[in-house]
Amino acid sequence: MPTLDATDPRAAARSDRPDAAAGSRRRATRLLFLIVGIGTATWAPLVPLVKARAGLDEAGLGLLLLCFGIGSIVAMPSAGAAAARFGFRPVLLAGTLALCLTLPVLATGSGLVPLALALLVFGAGMGAIDCVMNLQAVAVERLSGRPMMSGFHGLYSLGCILGALLSSGLLAAGLGAGAGVLILVAGIAVLFAAAWPGILARGGAAGGAAFALPRGVVLVLGLLCFVVFLTEGSALDWSAVFLIQRRGLDPAWAALGYAAFSVTMTIGRLAGDGIVAWLGRRPVVVLGGLMAAAGLVLSVLVPAWEAALAGYALVGAGCANIVPVLFTAAGRQDAMPESVAVPAITTLGYAGVLAGPALIGFVAQALGLSAAFLIVAALLVGVAASGRFLKV
Repeated sequence: MPTLDATDPRAAARSDRPDAAAGSRRRATRLLFLIVGIGTATWAPLVPLVKARAGLDEAGLGLLLLCFGIGSIVAMPSAGAAAARFGFRPVLLAGTLALCLTLPVLATGSGLVPLALALLVFGAGMGAIDCVMNLQAVAVERLSGRPMMSGFHGLYSLGCILGALLSSGLLAAGLGAGAGVLILVAGIAVLFAAAWPGILARGGAAGGAAFALPRGVVLVLGLLCFVVFLTEGSALDWSAVFLIQRRGLDPAWAALGYAAFSVTMTIGRLAGDGIVAWLGRRPVVVLGGLMAAAGLVLSVLVPAWEAALAGYALVGAGCANIVPVLFTAAGRQDAMPESVAVPAITTLGYAGVLAGPALIGFVAQALGLSAAFLIVAALLVGVAASGRFLKV
């Protein structure tokens, strides 16, 4: 009798211990999402330190941060092609090594060239892991036969919160940025080692071009991801500005808007698998888009900061499970191989995070920030309308 690879998705149906194998795969997928969340939160508090050490003004910092976006967007299609050819493990290992090697450089470096190169590689590592962990999530959910994607994405949100708390706690304890980052990098390495046994060899049929422009339903899914990620980026980058400029909130409390958004998004995703199983995937997209749009309208039209916080909470709850459903749909469509489709919609989603806040800034300059948020609300209504016709 031939020996089966425990990481091969086909092994689940033929293994003598399918429950153990399925549990290992689920655990590995959750840990991968947790790693990306912790990595994101580890980088965020380093940004002002990098700005000060490198002696950059705001424009210079903006150009430096482009390196992260370039690295991520270039790596995603390549990661999908590499995963289809060589398997998930080598790509995820390379991405995790990129994170672990570059974060200490970003925490301690001061030269502009080393920082730019480190940020480029860091972005590439994050993009590679992000792409392949979603391919793994699609395969694991398919094997389980039940909704699991929201829970996986919930671990990313939880990782962001955990990483932020750990980073702040280590700095408050008197550790320098370099020492604190080394502790977090060691934690990422331990989590990846724990995930290793459950990482799949491959998620589905290989094939298709190494890179292809999204088409048909994949293009639609990517554009919907763009809108939802744009909404998330607007909450991250513009909620505090709105609360200070339009609602007169003290700057010390302006982060409450993003906090309200983050808390409801995290709770929504952790409960999302049950919600999707109860309502169905299509209603989750429709109702989620309408709820998020209503949240933005509430924050803009009711002239009270409390209403704005409630609005951002609605935005987080509405957006929470849309993207996980869209990734599931990418694994179920047959217009393109999933090794191309999942990186394509991931890349478009990242484009929404990277370019979206800048687009909102341009619109706000011309029409006002409130008008910019109402345009995003209209786009979310479009997401809800499109959800009625999705094959999810």
